[in-house]
Amino acid sequence: MSKKKQPTRKWLTIVGIGEDGVAGLGDEAKQRIAEAAVVFGGKRHLGLVSSLAKGEARPWPTPFDAEMRDVLALAGKNVCVLASGDPFFHGVGVTLARKVTPDEMLVLPAPSSLSLAASRLGWALQDVEAISLHGHPIDLIRPLLHPGARILALTSDGDAPAAIAGLLDENGFGPSRLTVLEALGGPEEKHRTARADAFDLKKINSLNVLALEVESTTDARILPLTVGLADHLFEHDGQITKREIRAITLSALAPRRGELLWDIGAGSGSIGIEWMLAHPSMRAIAIEADEERAARIRRNAAHCGVPGLVVVEGTAPKALAKLETPDAIFIGGGGSDAGVLGKAIKALSAGGRLVANAVTLEMEALLLDQHTRRGGDLTRIALSRAAPVGSMQAWRPAMPVMQWS
Repeated sequence: MSKKKQPTRKWLTIVGIGEDGVAGLGDEAKQRIAEAAVVFGGKRHLGLVSSLAKGEARPWPTPFDAEMRDVLALAGKNVCVLASGDPFFHGVGVTLARKVTPDEMLVLPAPSSLSLAASRLGWALQDVEAISLHGHPIDLIRPLLHPGARILALTSDGDAPAAIAGLLDENGFGPSRLTVLEALGGPEEKHRTARADAFDLKKINSLNVLALEVESTTDARILPLTVGLADHLFEHDGQITKREIRAITLSALAPRRGELLWDIGAGSGSIGIEWMLAHPSMRAIAIEADEERAARIRRNAAHCGVPGLVVVEGTAPKALAKLETPDAIFIGGGGSDAGVLGKAIKALSAGGRLVANAVTLEMEALLLDQHTRRGGDLTRIALSRAAPVGSMQAWRPAMPVMQWS
């Protein structure tokens, strides 16, 4: 008879702690902290439990070690890690869970800062947009800015609320109501409110959550939820996949959660930007040879709330070398380089998708040849727009686009 497998010893305890320190901890959390041989945490956290902890107190190193080498070196010993609120809401618990199995750790969470903020405001969490701007560009909030939205944002420091208020005001959301909730759960907790266009709050505690009740003016820069954003939302020099073609192209690219897109010959970056707007997990690399256009792509990405778009300056196919394997590839309409298309097809992961648009006869011939040899879908897209002809209106056709996917 085989021996029964012994359960893995839970050598690591992760304790969520609030601004109220020991007073807000349960009995088990207090016991685990007191019994730990080593207690890790930020200096503030270690100070909060100094009356309780008997083991060695170790503050996190600077810069922070995401590999958690010091903690892992003590595997098997009685170790406790302190975290803010809920360790698995943008916390150190997430980092540790990549290195330590659930069987090896006990997690004792406290209410997250967002839970505390929602309870103070009387907001239903399921109806709130939540975002972490801690250590991230505040541009990430842009896609969430819709009239009537309620947003809870984790911030980096005491300067962030004013910066966010400025961003809102610049983009037509000046009437929005901003509430800064400081030092939640502790003796210094306070809440202050101001309009974005009249934000004058000073000496904001670096530990704050910003609550936004979004209101807009008639000219607010609102990013719609569907694909095919209006062309005027992008800065461009005419080198842009137009709105209707872009919507059809993104439909053919069929974004799926967590995927990576190569946008070859990115122009204004509109395809990669809308790909990333589909979901926060989406990633894109824009390959652009022109230095001025590459700079423009970066600005467009920030203004559309996807500052994580990677821009590679260079000419394909050479610029494609050593890039991460893509799940999908888009090639714009002006080229006719068989080498670029061949390199792109070869670079795709298994089951990946490629969409190429052609507006020149040379590129059309190339795509026709590829369709004959490889199959796929071939579509011709022809659009006309009404335009003045004297005192009347008539249809003006745009250049037709052949699309191979």
